[in-house]
Amino acid sequence: MENNKVGFFKSIQFKLIIIYVLLIFIAIQIIGVYFVRQLEEQLVSNYRTMLDERANLLAYNIEQEMVKTREDPQTLTTDINNLLREFFSVENAEVQVIDINKTVISTSNRQNTHIVGQQTTEVMVKRALVGTGDDRVVRDPQTGQRIQIVIMPIKSDNVTIGAIYIEASMEEIYEQIQQINSILATGTVIALVITALLIILVARTITSPILDMRKQAIRMAAGDFSNQVHVYSKDEIGQLANAFNDLTARIKEANASTEREKKKLSSVLTHMTDGVIATDSNGNIILMNKRAEELLETTSEVAIEKSLPDVLRMTEAYSVYELSDFTDGILLDFSNEEQDYLLQASFSVIQKENGPINGIITVLHDVTEREKIEHERREFVANVSHELRTPLTTMKSYLEALEDGALQDEELAPRFLQVTQTETERMIRLVNDLLQLSKIDSRDYQLTLQKVDFHQYLHETVDRFEMIAKDKNVTFKRKLPAFPSEVQIDKDKITQVIDNIVSNALKYSPEGATITISLVNQGKNIRVGVADQGVGIPRESQAKIFERFYRVDKARARNVGGTGLGLAIAKELVHAHGGKIWVQSTYGNGTTIYFTLPYSVSHGGA
Repeated sequence: MENNKVGFFKSIQFKLIIIYVLLIFIAIQIIGVYFVRQLEEQLVSNYRTMLDERANLLAYNIEQEMVKTREDPQTLTTDINNLLREFFSVENAEVQVIDINKTVISTSNRQNTHIVGQQTTEVMVKRALVGTGDDRVVRDPQTGQRIQIVIMPIKSDNVTIGAIYIEASMEEIYEQIQQINSILATGTVIALVITALLIILVARTITSPILDMRKQAIRMAAGDFSNQVHVYSKDEIGQLANAFNDLTARIKEANASTEREKKKLSSVLTHMTDGVIATDSNGNIILMNKRAEELLETTSEVAIEKSLPDVLRMTEAYSVYELSDFTDGILLDFSNEEQDYLLQASFSVIQKENGPINGIITVLHDVTEREKIEHERREFVANVSHELRTPLTTMKSYLEALEDGALQDEELAPRFLQVTQTETERMIRLVNDLLQLSKIDSRDYQLTLQKVDFHQYLHETVDRFEMIAKDKNVTFKRKLPAFPSEVQIDKDKITQVIDNIVSNALKYSPEGATITISLVNQGKNIRVGVADQGVGIPRESQAKIFERFYRVDKARARNVGGTGLGLAIAKELVHAHGGKIWVQSTYGNGTTIYFTLPYSVSHGGA
């Protein structure tokens, strides 16, 4: 909400002023128009009545004078002039007396005496002389003033003997009306000003609580719920203010609850080990937690408003309704040439009961290690089954031959029994190796550490193998330092490591070859190397020789009695001591296995 002050001309106060001023103005105008019109009619009517009364009185008296017998006719004009001065004293009015011959015999206007003795040409006078009176309002063609004309016949015994012609200006009446209009206009202005001032005072009692509520609404929009609106009265606006204060308190409580839930949700989303993505009804992303950003190697700023299938790099542009069908989730492959990377996406619909789908919640799991372990488990089971099936099949075949009569053959029987014994020993070695790997994997054994002079220890180990290698004509070469190298090791476990490595060197070395045993001090570690002169290992196989049951040359490995677990066991035991193991080999030029051991092992378990 914008925190801008409302201008006076846009405020409710100004609107109230305008409304009430217009109402007062319209009311005064209606009253004024009606009053002035009625006043005008009344004044005009009264003026006309006054003229009629004066004309009737004058006509009666003139009729008496005209029928009177006179010795001198000139006295008639004199007497009528006296009557006009006596009975017709109306300002701005002129009366003329005309005899039956249309001759003007008298006028009240002294400046117009020249018309006396002249005949009038007025049509209305002619009509009056025949007995028809008239009255009307005309305008002076020169001045434009309104003039009331009254023409009345003078009768004696129902015989018209003359006429009275009256011209009376009505401008005085209209000037009075104009003055009254001016008074009304002035009164209207004064009334409107007073009304506006009163409305300003009254409007403030209405707008002040509203302004307070507006300010509070702005503060609420900014998150400030600490203030309350002042209640000025107990009327509807006061009740509105009370309701607004109650609303403020409720919103404050609801906002605090929402903030708590938001923080909880944010904390949960932030610390979840799974990635969470939320979309709108169109499938566009509106929320993504940190873990999802890490799993998808992107940021919320980049992903927001993008389509979920695009961010998940799905080959098809699925809609929200289509994604909701993947209730069991789907596996997403983000692998590249350097490493495997698999994600499992599970979809959950955001939907009110029987309502439209409002969006989808996607949960991402990194299943690379799980899939790898599952693959290794399947491969391990297949390899174990295969390794056990071969000796068991061989034993079954030879035992069946012995049962069929070979047991009675003094030449074949010992050879068949020897093969059976060899295969049995091979299975025993395989099972022992599997049990040892199982024990290492389960972490339920402890290293029995002791200080050993590794220099002397290697000499003793090489001496033992030299006795074994005499029949194969293999020579051992020692590159060992002259000074002692004391390390903490589990002697039995490291002996097994060296036995497995040296045994492999003997198996794959040709007759007359040399096996080199080396020992080097490297900082806090010692490094042991066993180099043979065998056929070597191809580069693509070097990273896999420490995997279980992996053989570079499977046929030859089985012929020499290997189980494919020796180097895998060696790797686990070296890692249990806190060391590392690796291979260096050039195909056709022999192989060197290196492993390191720290002088002191910080933990006593695998």
